[in-house]
Amino acid sequence: MKFSEMKYERPDIEGAKKEMTALIEELKGASSYEAAKEAFFKQEKLLRDISTAETLVSIRHSINTKDEFYDSEMNYWNGVMPELQEYFQGWTAAMMDSPFKADFAAEYGDVMFLNAELELKSFSPEIIGELQEENNLTQEYEKLLASAEIPFEDGTYTLSQLSPFKTSADDERRLAAWKAEGKWYKDNADKLDSIYDKLVKLRDTMGKKLGYAGYTELGYYRMNRNCYTKEDVAKFREAVVKYLVPVADSIYRAQAKRLGKEYPMSFADNALQFRSGNPRPAGDADAILAQGKKFYDELSPETSEFFNKMLDGEMLDVLSTEGKQSGGYCTGIVNYEMPFIFANFNGTQGDVEVVTHEAGHAFAYYTNRKRIPTSYAWPSLEACEVHSMSMEFFSWPWAEGFFGDDTRKFRYSHLASALTFIPYGTMVDHFQHEVYEKPEMTPAERHETWKKLLAVYMPWVRLDGEIPFYSEGMGWQRQHHIYSAPFYYIDYCLAQTVALQFWARIQKDLSSAWKDYMAYTVHGGSKVFTELLSSAGLDTPFADKCLKDVCEVAKSWLDAYDLTGIE
Repeated sequence: MKFSEMKYERPDIEGAKKEMTALIEELKGASSYEAAKEAFFKQEKLLRDISTAETLVSIRHSINTKDEFYDSEMNYWNGVMPELQEYFQGWTAAMMDSPFKADFAAEYGDVMFLNAELELKSFSPEIIGELQEENNLTQEYEKLLASAEIPFEDGTYTLSQLSPFKTSADDERRLAAWKAEGKWYKDNADKLDSIYDKLVKLRDTMGKKLGYAGYTELGYYRMNRNCYTKEDVAKFREAVVKYLVPVADSIYRAQAKRLGKEYPMSFADNALQFRSGNPRPAGDADAILAQGKKFYDELSPETSEFFNKMLDGEMLDVLSTEGKQSGGYCTGIVNYEMPFIFANFNGTQGDVEVVTHEAGHAFAYYTNRKRIPTSYAWPSLEACEVHSMSMEFFSWPWAEGFFGDDTRKFRYSHLASALTFIPYGTMVDHFQHEVYEKPEMTPAERHETWKKLLAVYMPWVRLDGEIPFYSEGMGWQRQHHIYSAPFYYIDYCLAQTVALQFWARIQKDLSSAWKDYMAYTVHGGSKVFTELLSSAGLDTPFADKCLKDVCEVAKSWLDAYDLTGIE
């Protein structure tokens, strides 16, 4: 079935609440495991129906935030989902108390109960109002970004459409694009500050209502951190500063030399990796998707089946259009057992990485789409990001079909960017810890905190006031996750550390590396992150040695890479 043919009907939510109440009682009254399992399957079906409807609305709203029907429906779901959570939690509590808990764990594994404990710690009916307001505020943020119309040269552009100009090889044009974007953000600074200030205080209130000191502990529960702690993340951040920041610094020093620029460079100059321009796709959107098909057809039978079904079902929406939400994502439409990929192609290297990164998520979901419970289709988020970031590296043998004459540039750029991203992503995490530890911070104090962290994690950036917004410590406001998914961003950094291990294996033996990737992927969410790593013989990123080793191997490759003839 094609995506356009998937019918949306608003479910009877009041009927769903009554059905959930009845199923909870049915589970509590079950006299045998078979009876308890019958109630479990009924609850799974109800959950799938609700999830499918809500996901269809979310996708269609993100494709066109100006569509009045789906905007209205999105507002509706923002209100009812927190209400439904009370009933879902009632079910979870009944499962935890069931005399057949051990039977369920024996058949489906104990991760469902490990996650259930976190779920019970992260919700209470008394925070329903705050959750509804949180949904509305994050939607307001996304709509604000989607509404951007930025005058530049002879045209008007969305944030995504402006991106190619931000990496132009022409110094004046590139700087002008950064200034134009920065001006738009600066012109909307009061709105951005207001939305975030409300979100921080709202989340702090939720944490305190649930008995925590503030939001941080609640945030970790909401992020389903089921096998590591805040202290583990802090150790990882320390290792990033110790091992990775010096490597990233050396990459930017070499870049400054190539560009003929003084180090440290401005945001605009840091965005240009080669004097002759950054790598660009060799073809348009259709050509990229066609090469994606070739890549997945040849990588494995499993990926071939998956990607052809994605294309046949029109399960990718990749063009950047007016009113479209910025960014990209992958989600699963459970009743149709298909993933969906949302993106904004803009003629940059990132277009190809959508077909690899987001399709990495999509392939993992497709592989586990029939899992029971439904929640096992996805592991925890840092584990999900391993699927996507590693799939980017698996595309290297097919890079010439994506990049043509820019293939050599791409390989260097991709690996260098993977390394330099981790300090940025870690800084995003550190910033959020600072913010939620001090929710009373003023907007100005948050901007100053970001500037201080830039000096620690990104010393290659010059803060001289040349570019509005960015040079003033306000650049964090363009990072969607800070608004909509607090504490998510470190997941990318942990996953990139694992993906670099896959990169090293791919250089030695693609076939063997793919077997390891499948060994990691086939478990879906039935194992926690650290167990998934063990299943593929991968090192945990929380071990000091892990980051040290991947940095050494990757830096050696970059230092030895032949850039002869590339300006």
